Amino acid sequence: MPRWRLATATLLAAGALLGLAACSDKAAQKPAPRGPVQVGVVTLKPERQTVTTELPGRTTAFLSAEIRPQVGGIVQKRLFTEGAQVKAGQVLYQLDASPFEVALGSAQAAQAKARSAVATAQNNARRNAELVKIDAISRQVYDDSQALLAQAQSDLAVATAAVENARINVGYTRIKAPISGRTTTSTVTPGALVTANQTAALTTISQIDPLYVDVTQSTTEVLRLKRDMAQGRFQKMDGGDARITVLLEDGSPYPHPGRLQFSGVNVNPTTGAITLRAVIPNPDGLLMPGMYVRAVLQAGVNEQALLVPQQGVTRDAAGNASVLLVGAENKVERRRIQVGDAVGNRWLATGGIQTGERVLVDGLQRVKVGDTVQPVEVQVQPQGQGPARPQGQGAAPAAPASSAPAAAATPASSAAAR
Repeated sequence: MPRWRLATATLLAAGALLGLAACSDKAAQKPAPRGPVQVGVVTLKPERQTVTTELPGRTTAFLSAEIRPQVGGIVQKRLFTEGAQVKAGQVLYQLDASPFEVALGSAQAAQAKARSAVATAQNNARRNAELVKIDAISRQVYDDSQALLAQAQSDLAVATAAVENARINVGYTRIKAPISGRTTTSTVTPGALVTANQTAALTTISQIDPLYVDVTQSTTEVLRLKRDMAQGRFQKMDGGDARITVLLEDGSPYPHPGRLQFSGVNVNPTTGAITLRAVIPNPDGLLMPGMYVRAVLQAGVNEQALLVPQQGVTRDAAGNASVLLVGAENKVERRRIQVGDAVGNRWLATGGIQTGERVLVDGLQRVKVGDTVQPVEVQVQPQGQGPARPQGQGAAPAAPASSAPAAAATPASSAAAR
């Protein structure tokens, strides 16, 4: 065989071998078909949930009294410690009582004079009564003596009232606490001149145990709660007055619950809200009048509440909430829902979802709408107790649900879910 034919045959055989090798490499690089992605789901079940409303409010003293003098004079003593607790009837200030004691003595002297005049008039009237019987005096003289007796008795009553008034004024020089409570700073010092019913208060006493919490609630919220109660979505709390829990300015809960005392009947035309007043025990004096607080009001009980884990809820640019559901054929679908208040790390669903539906809470980044998945039931732990974990010992571990914040839907997860 000629050499050139042998070389050609060799080249053709080598090319065929290279082609077969390339085909084998492509076949080896082709990925095997993937099975359904395993995701974590939570099946919604009705729960008993207390319906609460969180409202802003301010604390107000249960009783408050501004102390003003009822008579004028010079302050001789301050008989209390500023900021201390005082009792009703305790003397707070001592005014100079000398002018009022002199006035009392003068009134008592006038009273004694009037009493003597009454005695004289009584004697004259008694004698004239005997003389008129025997016609020793005229009827006119007898009538005049009776009139003088009545006038003397009236003068005595006026003098007695003047004595009582002077005695009261002497008592007013000892300025007393009308209520029990804690005092503020004193606006006067010994030696200061004060006048009766002056504009500036000497001090203020506030009773802060218990304490009022005045909160405002919009009429929209009031109407919604009344409508939900009328439609049977929740029932009224048992035991009378609604309970109320206070959250302090730093977010910490106040240890003593209170009760709602009354709800206003007039709407503020400026704010469109009504005022509610609660009574809160304050044995430790932790709360002070004027503090800003948040009041959590227990409005009723929802026996069929549906709570959706927050990590399964995403929101669009308009703030609309939606979830990914696993349907009957294990296919992923998106559903827009309505949510209300947050209950720990879950949202209270108010519409768009039903009992028994499976909400995807784990693996949102690995699936999209229409995918067929392998759902694994997980249990969402209460807030602060770690990520969701599969139920049952045979279930494979799901990816941690806490890898993304529960309340925030990241753009990546939303895009993957779509």
